[in-house]
Amino acid sequence: MILERKRAQTGRSMDACRPPISHLLPNLNKTLIPNNRNPFLIIVSSSSKPQLTIQRRQLLLLSLPICIAKSCCPPVAAPVFYPVTAGEQAASLEVSRRVAEAVELLEKGREFQAQGDYVQALQYFTQVVREYKDFALSEYARVGRALALYEVGDKNEAIAEMEDVSISLKGSPEVHAALAAVLYSDKHASVLAENQFTIATLLDPKYTDLAYVKDTKHWPPSLVRSLQDFITLS
Repeated sequence: MILERKRAQTGRSMDACRPPISHLLPNLNKTLIPNNRNPFLIIVSSSSKPQLTIQRRQLLLLSLPICIAKSCCPPVAAPVFYPVTAGEQAASLEVSRRVAEAVELLEKGREFQAQGDYVQALQYFTQVVREYKDFALSEYARVGRALALYEVGDKNEAIAEMEDVSISLKGSPEVHAALAAVLYSDKHASVLAENQFTIATLLDPKYTDLAYVKDTKHWPPSLVRSLQDFITLS
């Protein structure tokens, strides 16, 4: 009997030492009632226990870091990255400006060439060659300059210009056809002329047509006659 009383007393003391955790466990019989007077408090209602008031901030504890992140950490715009510096942009604009000027001068030279004004055409072609020689399009200005030089009477310089351009613009049928005509007419180099004309006609067979070089390519009359002499072997 005494042993049983001690066991009962020990059990009651252990139960008294246990922390009450029932309020941490979910209870399906409890109902959460919002408190209209104080939005930070809610009321827990149960059929077996009186109403219990709990602060709303305790229920929102898990979501607190998200709220803080949204309110305290506004989005920061990423820094703008420019692949080129201001100096490089300025240099690019300068190159674009010079290219536009060179193209305009080249087109003016071709316009005067088409009109038969080879003196004016020579001035524009020469300006492109001297001031814009760092551009590849200056090689095409050299072709027009060579044709104009041949017409105004400076045939030796014209032939030298054609020979140089035939190397830098190797594969340009107009240069090879013009060089064939002057080599035959002025240098009497029939074999060299034949080689140049073979290259030209393989690239563009239309250079066998005198009307094409006269009306479409706007060759000067003296160069058209030289090409005619070569084609007819006269």
